[in-house]
Amino acid sequence: MKEMTLTYSQLWQFAYSVFKKINCPEDQARLATDVLLSADLRGIDSHGIARLSGYVRLWEVNRVNSNPNIKIVHETPSTAVVDGDSGLGLVIAPKAMEIAIQKANQVGTGWVAVKNSNHFGIAGYHSMMALKHDMIGMAMTNASPLVAPTFSVERLLGTNPICVAIPAGEQPAFVADFATTTAANGKLEILQRKNQDAPEGWIQKKDGSISTNPNELKDGGALLPLGGDREHGSHKGFCLGAWVDIFSAVLSGANYGPWVPPFVSFLAPPADPVGDGIGHFFGAMRVDAFRPADDFKKHMDNWITRFRSAKTVEGQSHLIIPGDPERECELERMQNGFTLNSKVAVDLQALGAKLGVNL
Repeated sequence: MKEMTLTYSQLWQFAYSVFKKINCPEDQARLATDVLLSADLRGIDSHGIARLSGYVRLWEVNRVNSNPNIKIVHETPSTAVVDGDSGLGLVIAPKAMEIAIQKANQVGTGWVAVKNSNHFGIAGYHSMMALKHDMIGMAMTNASPLVAPTFSVERLLGTNPICVAIPAGEQPAFVADFATTTAANGKLEILQRKNQDAPEGWIQKKDGSISTNPNELKDGGALLPLGGDREHGSHKGFCLGAWVDIFSAVLSGANYGPWVPPFVSFLAPPADPVGDGIGHFFGAMRVDAFRPADDFKKHMDNWITRFRSAKTVEGQSHLIIPGDPERECELERMQNGFTLNSKVAVDLQALGAKLGVNL
């Protein structure tokens, strides 16, 4: 099968119908679809529609509850712990972020830790929810242990992404959304579909030596922390990944480190869990809790404008502000549609045939 190009509405209807087929309530099916496709819109193809079959397979083996009772199990005026009841992280995460925003509205800042969840899509969707409230939003999550800390051959951490979204005035918002590894696991999956090698510094073999084989994880290898190796700062990437793991899981009561359950359904979760499900952490800060929002956004505009005008190296026309590539991709794909890799298209066709949903 060749590549397939679909409009946003076609992809949205397909994903929504799939979530309905696994018994998600109407509002949750819509929310899950919006969150999932936000990744494709922003060019993060590794976390979008290509992951839909994975969520369904987790539901099939009873690791995802399609109609969860999401509830606060502990709170103070500015903090909360949310139990996601094994639901879709695509649904739990934005609901937790809403709680953080509500608390920030009341007392200036809101902080929410989540346990008993699953993969939550891209961190950017959740942190950007704060922007329309003139708030700074933060989102992070731990993930399946695929990463070897500096000097280790053991897989102890996930790709553990972080995102911060900061509002501006006339300029687009500053949105920094990144994994704490040199590359996210989904980037390896994209290389596998294209039969391409990985750059050096992304992965290592099970003995710790460098590899460029995008299938290395299947042979016991590991992803590398941001920086790749000690000489290029991997210890700093290790620190960032550890920070996310502790905030998301040790703080909430979720599984952490090597006990985080795998995303793939054919691997069973660890038999000796130390918590409940996967963990997330969210923050919302009212800008006017620090200075008038209009004043702040005026200076954010000035910050962004000055950095955009920075003198660049030869061959580079301008500096890229965090969030620019994703915003430009969203505009382009809403206009021209989404081109699905042939392997992704085949996978979705098979999923649709199994569930009686037409792609």
